[in-house]
Amino acid sequence: MMEDTQDSQPRWQAPFFTIWTGQQLSLVGSYVAQFALVWWLTRTTGSATVLATASMMAFLPTVFLGPFVGALVDRWNRRRVMLVADTVVALASLALAVLFWMDTIQVWHVYVIMLVRAVGGTFHWPAMEASTSLMVPKQHLARVAGLNQTIKGVLNVVGAPLGALLMELLPLFGVMLVDVGTAALAIVPLFFVRIPQPERTTTAVGEQSILADVRIGLRYILGWPGLTVLIAFAVVFKIALTPAFSLIPLLVSRHFGGGAAQLSLLEAIAGVGIIVGGVALSIWGGFKRKIHTAMLGIIIFAVSFIVLGVTPSGMFWLALACMFVVGLMLPLIDGPIMAILQSTVAPDVQGRVFTMMSSLLNLTGPISLAFAGPVSDWLGLQVWYLAAGVLCGISGLMGLFIPAIVNIERNNNGHEAVGREVRQAVVEAEVA
Repeated sequence: MMEDTQDSQPRWQAPFFTIWTGQQLSLVGSYVAQFALVWWLTRTTGSATVLATASMMAFLPTVFLGPFVGALVDRWNRRRVMLVADTVVALASLALAVLFWMDTIQVWHVYVIMLVRAVGGTFHWPAMEASTSLMVPKQHLARVAGLNQTIKGVLNVVGAPLGALLMELLPLFGVMLVDVGTAALAIVPLFFVRIPQPERTTTAVGEQSILADVRIGLRYILGWPGLTVLIAFAVVFKIALTPAFSLIPLLVSRHFGGGAAQLSLLEAIAGVGIIVGGVALSIWGGFKRKIHTAMLGIIIFAVSFIVLGVTPSGMFWLALACMFVVGLMLPLIDGPIMAILQSTVAPDVQGRVFTMMSSLLNLTGPISLAFAGPVSDWLGLQVWYLAAGVLCGISGLMGLFIPAIVNIERNNNGHEAVGREVRQAVVEAEVA
């Protein structure tokens, strides 16, 4: 038995939202610091290569460390993982503040600090998501996911203006200290709020090697047909989605002939859509079968991208409407899927499963971005939006008719298959 079950926690709100509030405040500081660093790199170097390299520093840990981090998160106390990860991120920001204050900052310093922050985030995210499923009753997971999406939308709307404002009011080392302060607000509650820990069902494997734990995470996914197909769909259309979102600034400038004001407006409108969708999901909770909410969201999202892909250059207002709908659908896609995973995946392997999924999906990013420039120059920017829309639409429609996906929540096929794989892995480890 777990130390505490959700049914025995009628007052789950106080401990969970104490931690959650600190984490959200920390996100605000991180967003502001990220904006300030990107702007400093832009102003100092004016190099797209430098910006791309900085982005890669923040991207690499998720791809290459994710599965191993998940295995460690499932072994370790998750409260302590979050505590250490948040502290590392805070110390990294403090180091940047000192470097800016001493006026000795170099571009490579920023690369290193971004990499360290990304490593901390790679540990923090699966620990927080896995802890959420232990602290929040299953019937409220979709609402919490909707609330998270709402905060994401708020940050999309106000994050950049807030970062710009703070850069006007404070020197750069002061902006970094703001990030340190908000990180402290996330760290302090972790000293006092207890997070339940799952019972380990794979102790024998865990005592053998990290690689054995990583294999269990992969076997868990492969042994669950619905999740395997869902990831396969996501990998396919993410190949088109990643460049599509990355090319939005060029779409605004080249196709619509707009400038920074139009780009900011487009991003703000998408952020408003995310807020509205997140609030709607947190209040409504979605359909009884959460996968239906996600598939419907994917279909509507797809239609919006297709329309964006054929929008004439003189109809920027239609592009704004499309991006609002895109933002509106994102919480209705991501929220229910995360709620399904949190309520269905065995708690003691959630870290491994979540990070393995993240790594598999993020692997498509470098591949698709490598082809984005040449294909866009050859076929035009809007081809990406058409491709992403068509792929998403096909995936959403197919998902409504594939039994493994439709029944992903209520059948025990995944759990039974996973149970067999885990028991087999334990036997193999004991024999070894």
